[in-house]
Amino acid sequence: MTLKHYLFTPIPNPSPQGGGEHAEACAGVTRRRVLTAAAGLAGLAASSTAVYAGAIEPQGLVVTRYAPAPANWPAGRKLTITVIADLHAGGPDMLLPHVREVVDKANSLHSDLIVLLGDFTAWYRFPWTRVPDPLWAAELKRLDAPLGVWAILGNHDWWHDLHGVRSALAGVGIPVMQNDAVLLGAPGQKFWLAGLGDQLAHPLGHGRFRGVDDLPGTMAKITSTDPVLLLVHEPDIFPRVPARVALTLAGHTHGGQIRLPVIWPFFVPSKYGARYAYGHVVEEGRQLIVSGGLGTSIIPARLGVPPEILHVTLGG
Repeated sequence: MTLKHYLFTPIPNPSPQGGGEHAEACAGVTRRRVLTAAAGLAGLAASSTAVYAGAIEPQGLVVTRYAPAPANWPAGRKLTITVIADLHAGGPDMLLPHVREVVDKANSLHSDLIVLLGDFTAWYRFPWTRVPDPLWAAELKRLDAPLGVWAILGNHDWWHDLHGVRSALAGVGIPVMQNDAVLLGAPGQKFWLAGLGDQLAHPLGHGRFRGVDDLPGTMAKITSTDPVLLLVHEPDIFPRVPARVALTLAGHTHGGQIRLPVIWPFFVPSKYGARYAYGHVVEEGRQLIVSGGLGTSIIPARLGVPPEILHVTLGG
């Protein structure tokens, strides 16, 4: 007998001559009760999942560690990098205490370099609690690393708060890179840090954008054979990144943010779907790491991809 046949076949009344307690229990299991119970369990599961996604997972914080071995990064040139992406400071899930926790955790990793991959403020289509730019920036000012703290901007910075974000970062001495490259490190340990302009900076309508990214111009500023670390907000640029770059670091996708089975790749903000949605990607020897980020966008919820800080070790 199939499960469907079992559930939807009426159960006969127990015989008056017998059946006992088991028969009386079975007599109460009707189609309506089974369906009502199933619907109740489904509703409970859905509501519990929604509560977790909206109120619990966004408040978490994990450190995700990577130790890639790019072919064009010298084996003995050790570098540790803390990556903070998509802070989206603002309520309901990235208020000032959570921003402070992110900074404390990042500093506890004692990395050589800290990079910030854009999207510093939250934006939703409903009223929410704003964290003023000077306040979240004052927390980021506490970030400390021997090779400095460097930032790029993301699409939400350009769309909603460009002047505020630029001013806030400048006010706390965090340089913003836009198609720039800088040589860092001690003699014998040098590397290039390059930061690309945002690829979605100016919406043109109908899903089209004009970016401020200039990958060839950025690469032209690299004037020695030292290895290159490239910062980008959106990972979709990766197929165009030359092999000269040892490692590309990206954010933007939030790892899908709400990873429901089957359908989540269709909601990743990338023309490549799940290809660059999250994690360590190797294509034709080129390497990319995409952070799941920290805050939320559009919907203040996360499921299956908790807020994370990356700790990346090269040449270790």
